[in-house]
Amino acid sequence: MKIGYFLSTEEYAPAELLAQARAAERAGFAALWISDHYHPWIDAQGQAPFVWSMIGALSQATRLPVTTAVTCPTTRIHPAVLAQAAATSAVLHEGRFVLGVGSGEALNEHILGDRWPQAGIRLQMLQEAVEVMRKLWDGGFVNHHGRHYQVEHARLYTLPETPPPVYVSAFGPKAVDLAARIGDGFINTVPDADLVRRFRDNGGGDKPCQAGFKAAYAPTEQEGVRLAYERWPTEAIPGELLQVLPSPRHFEQAAQLVDPQAMREAIVCGNDAEAHLARIDAYAKAGFDEVYVANTGPHWQELLDLYQREVLPRLA
Repeated sequence: MKIGYFLSTEEYAPAELLAQARAAERAGFAALWISDHYHPWIDAQGQAPFVWSMIGALSQATRLPVTTAVTCPTTRIHPAVLAQAAATSAVLHEGRFVLGVGSGEALNEHILGDRWPQAGIRLQMLQEAVEVMRKLWDGGFVNHHGRHYQVEHARLYTLPETPPPVYVSAFGPKAVDLAARIGDGFINTVPDADLVRRFRDNGGGDKPCQAGFKAAYAPTEQEGVRLAYERWPTEAIPGELLQVLPSPRHFEQAAQLVDPQAMREAIVCGNDAEAHLARIDAYAKAGFDEVYVANTGPHWQELLDLYQREVLPRLA
């Protein structure tokens, strides 16, 4: 299993994200995830740099492969523009770039005043957006007149030798089936063997399956729980609220219903290597090929040191 590090753009400023990427490479991590947000989930996280600037900077800071986890190519940015961004990123990273896509959240996508569609429509938009991007990556001029997107006489002149792979994030059955049909890989955050099996059985085959989880490194488990609840109470918010609430203040209101002790289940808290190994093992048993860990709070270097010293050697 490939173990990667997850760069949380919602919580860390650009320079600190680059420092984390360099440190993750030194520690022995195999790859990077990076989130794509216009807003943080809550104000306590406090950041949201433009991911495409970060991906360009990462190409000069590290040789690790980079996956967006995930970009929504449907509303905030037109898929023709994202096709250009992804193509340039693949060139800069010399083929070590994966475009992870998903149907998005209102938190980030509502900002231009567009109507936030129902889930079924969002999946239709995602499918068409991926179609548009792949047409542009093929080279030549593209004219596309679809249900959701129009492209006229567009051509990408900066292209990688091979188009970037598109991995699709999915949690519900319909989304997983779409990921299996159109994705070059699958992205999720829960160690659910049924979802992996559905992806593989419905067209995904042996394509890569990526997953990620969050940790809150701290000297004690209780301090980790405090940090997790302060920065990421949204990890314990159930149902579709993550997709439909439009602003950080709404997530802060919803987070008031979360029991702080729920963080013990949602996030690996403290400094116990065995807890990390157990969480990774859950994803391995579910059938994932790659797992990415994100830190919350100020102790990210200590988490990387823990992995270098006690986690990665045992997994090797």
